[in-house]
Amino acid sequence: MNGKRRQWWCGLLLVGLLTGSGQIQAAEPATQEGKGEARKILYYRNPMGLPDTSPVPKKDSMGMDYIPVYAEVRKILYYRNPMGLPDTSPTPKKDSMGMDYIPVYADEGGTSTTGSVRIDLDKVQKLGVKSEAVSLRPLTRPIRAVGTVQVDERRLHVVSLRYEGWIEKLHADASGQTVRRGEPLMEVYSPALLLAQEEYLAALRAEKSLQEADAETRRTAGLLAEGALNRLRNWEIPEAPLHRLRREQQVLKTMTVNAPVSGVILDKGALRGMRFMPGEMLYRIADLSQVWVVAELFEQDMAWVDVGQHAEVTLNAMPGKTYTGKVSFIYPLLTPETRTVKVRIELANPEGKLRPSLYATVQFSGRSGEQSVLTVPDSAIMDSGARQVVLVERGEGLYEPRLLRIGSRGNGYSEVLDGVREGEKVVVRANFLIDAEANLRAAMGHFAHE
Repeated sequence: MNGKRRQWWCGLLLVGLLTGSGQIQAAEPATQEGKGEARKILYYRNPMGLPDTSPVPKKDSMGMDYIPVYAEVRKILYYRNPMGLPDTSPTPKKDSMGMDYIPVYADEGGTSTTGSVRIDLDKVQKLGVKSEAVSLRPLTRPIRAVGTVQVDERRLHVVSLRYEGWIEKLHADASGQTVRRGEPLMEVYSPALLLAQEEYLAALRAEKSLQEADAETRRTAGLLAEGALNRLRNWEIPEAPLHRLRREQQVLKTMTVNAPVSGVILDKGALRGMRFMPGEMLYRIADLSQVWVVAELFEQDMAWVDVGQHAEVTLNAMPGKTYTGKVSFIYPLLTPETRTVKVRIELANPEGKLRPSLYATVQFSGRSGEQSVLTVPDSAIMDSGARQVVLVERGEGLYEPRLLRIGSRGNGYSEVLDGVREGEKVVVRANFLIDAEANLRAAMGHFAHE
């Protein structure tokens, strides 16, 4: 064995020891022995396996000869994307940036004819590659929102009168005071009310005095008395004072106004001695036995919340206490400044601890639907922003990149609209390392053939 060949064998043995593969692959000499026919040399590669080539014979820093690479032993199988994307071509072409697609040769073990990536099994174990099957499952996702406690608008009442008068006395004289249905709020004096009472009493006396008259006269007197009574009823005078008026035949100088509902006085416009006009707001009373929590839901979460869905409400004022309610209404308008939609949750408040304007945190158990959908784990998706790719396990150490079309996401999984089938296994751990390995091989191959 001459000195040059001995040096070449020693260098190749050193490569095997450094890489730990334990395999030595001898390169062919410049001519085939026994054939006497020289083969065409494409280039010379580094004997240590570094990404360094030369168009002419040369030595490395250790004095080892560069190894020739021959044309006839490197059959081109296909051309792949220079950026490592899952795109191949049977003929030479360029990508959208004008870069040449990289040829893949039959003697390269890094990729398969379908654009897959092949990794040595020992390297798969070292990387800790883990796969999971694509499966059907219902998607759920916890949705959090903030809101405030508000008065149930259906339980809000305004006290106003249909006649003019003056307030003689106040029984409920402070905002925030709790009142019960039927309790007196105030006593009022009204000249118009006195006149209506006198007219009613006069009609009753006339009806009584005409008992011996003809039927038409009695009927007319009865209609006058009934008209005077209806006028008082139209002013929403309670039946109790009207019975007293009919029984005692005496005009009531002041009329007592009672609370129409039980609740809390939110606003009080009534003052002792003030004159009021028909329709003027004197009291605003809210029944707080049931309240609303109006939460602000971000627009990207709208698809996960429906009417009738359960919600859990916690308040900063009552740590550790959780209230459960249902979504009763989703407002039709979106607030452009905050990009949120208001959602109404109804809560029972028998103890009255939920006060209007308290801050609340709402959590919805969001769901994309009752049907199970095809899903992959979020950890399997390599998302570049413009596209989502997973690595599908095709065999021992063989992984195929697949372009996905993603739908909803929730509870650590993503809905797959297109790209994989149920039962196929996708890499959920070390997939970025495999992708980096494939891109490194692509870059090395590209530089070697420029």
